[in-house]
Amino acid sequence: MRETTVLRGDAPVAPAEAIQRMANRSLKSRITDRLAYIAVRVAICVVQALPRPFLERQARGWSDFLANRVKIRRTVVRENLRQAFPDWTDAECREAARAMWEHLLLMVIEIAHAPRVIRKTTWRRHLRIEGMEKFVRTMWLDRPKVVLSGHYGNFELAAYIFGVFGFKLFSVARELDNPLLDRFVTDFRESRGQTILPKRGSAPDVAAVLEEQGAIGLLGDQAAGLKGCRVDFFGRPASVHKAIGVFSLSSAAPVIVCSATRRDGLFSFDIRVEGVVDPHDERPETADLTALSQWYTSLLERAGGLSGVLVFRQSISAPRLCAKCMN
Repeated sequence: MRETTVLRGDAPVAPAEAIQRMANRSLKSRITDRLAYIAVRVAICVVQALPRPFLERQARGWSDFLANRVKIRRTVVRENLRQAFPDWTDAECREAARAMWEHLLLMVIEIAHAPRVIRKTTWRRHLRIEGMEKFVRTMWLDRPKVVLSGHYGNFELAAYIFGVFGFKLFSVARELDNPLLDRFVTDFRESRGQTILPKRGSAPDVAAVLEEQGAIGLLGDQAAGLKGCRVDFFGRPASVHKAIGVFSLSSAAPVIVCSATRRDGLFSFDIRVEGVVDPHDERPETADLTALSQWYTSLLERAGGLSGVLVFRQSISAPRLCAKCMN
């Protein structure tokens, strides 16, 4: 187990391995990490100090600059848009690419302002929730649970709001290369009761959570390379991690697929339960690992296709895989 006791609800404590990671880095890396950390903290302070309507206008202006002038990852975005939506015109693809960057900038603004905006008494002003009864009923089962979403909409805000509602979620996430930024992001994620388990070496913690009837949170659209489970995603062969299906099938844990998609502007989201499947029901979706993986991948595709676009480079033949999100 980690230094922090996982299942007792203790306050988050900076683990010793994070301090050790910083100490083991070279002097140049430590200086670079600290400068990056200071820059990010200053930027977040500025964002928190500015009015949200002004930030929203700036996000739209900067999105056009990032998509069409700087052209960051433009080839990947255009290629995947053509694959997913072959009937779209060049103008529609350009607008989708711009909207992706606008959404990402708005997502940063929302994360900075979330503690002030999203509370037990205010969340109804900003969020609409569909399928909450099904979600609550499943989460209250005295059994292990797997909560699943994807890299689109504001998935960070979805996990945050579940903590506001009082649900204890243990989410698996990759550690950032910069230990200081990793601690900063983890502190935000854990500020409303969510507990972050590092992706590397978290198998014992995940097993403990499932054994004690807890809920594991995962993102199901991460590329797994040649060793993953092969599925069809937007008409293309893709590879997803087997761990999700293994967690569910080995512990008979229901899988809840959720999405948080933007309606318009800041803090305007629909949070939906896209589907729930229970291995106890012996449905075709839980017949084996491949069937379960394809089931939740199809739900994520449908959610992304209806509410926006998922921009992916995810192929079973490519050793280097990555994912980008948009509304």
